[in-house]
Amino acid sequence: MNTGQISALINNPQRVISLEAVHNFRDLGGYPTIDNKTTKWRTLFRADGLYRLTPKDAQTVIDLGVRTVIDLRTPNEVKTRGTFPVKQFPVNFHHLPIIDATWNDGDTPVIEDVVEFLVWAYRQMLEHASKKFVDAIELIAEQDVLPAVFHCAAGKDRTGVLAAFILSILGVPAEIISGDYGKTAEGHARLIKWAEVNQPELANAYANMPARFAASDPRAMAVILSDLNTKHGSVQNYLREIGVDEKTFTALRAELLV
Repeated sequence: MNTGQISALINNPQRVISLEAVHNFRDLGGYPTIDNKTTKWRTLFRADGLYRLTPKDAQTVIDLGVRTVIDLRTPNEVKTRGTFPVKQFPVNFHHLPIIDATWNDGDTPVIEDVVEFLVWAYRQMLEHASKKFVDAIELIAEQDVLPAVFHCAAGKDRTGVLAAFILSILGVPAEIISGDYGKTAEGHARLIKWAEVNQPELANAYANMPARFAASDPRAMAVILSDLNTKHGSVQNYLREIGVDEKTFTALRAELLV
């Protein structure tokens, strides 16, 4: 598959769900797999911070059929910023924190190169949070969970790695997975433009944040997927090794492929 074809898939106009205050809500449907199937539209979504949803936004999410929200943020993020408005809208809410502290709250090395930094960060995440990813994957595979959305703060790192795992299980090629990850850059640009008008303090925080913290260079995800292929034979083998069983693989493929 050439670069133009991959770009057309990733930039399918159905992919981005237009919302007022959430800017990286995307459908994981429409991607081809190595066995000539396609990921199902309007069944699994990835997103950024759903705590910002306006009532109109939240209704749009419900109208998509979403019945489950999986929040991957830290306990502190949930405590200080809030969650999807579960009291006003009927969803099953699950808080599954992937990491205990964000980069701003934890110790991170000064690695100026964006790709090198992201690769370091994701390797750390895989080393210390593998069981958390297993829990999230198993939840998505359960009966009566889909349609679902999973999200973190920017919809990039924790969300990006989980999306890569799910798409790998479904058989989506690595170059498409990396491209899907990179599409977050557009959502980030929309967020900054919105924040400058609606939340100047958020825009200011991003302006003063190291650029590597907000980056989503697809080359970083490509390195991580290559790492797992080299060390474990495939991403799917890695997931088996950390505890994802064949029943879960089968259930995800049955629900998310056409």
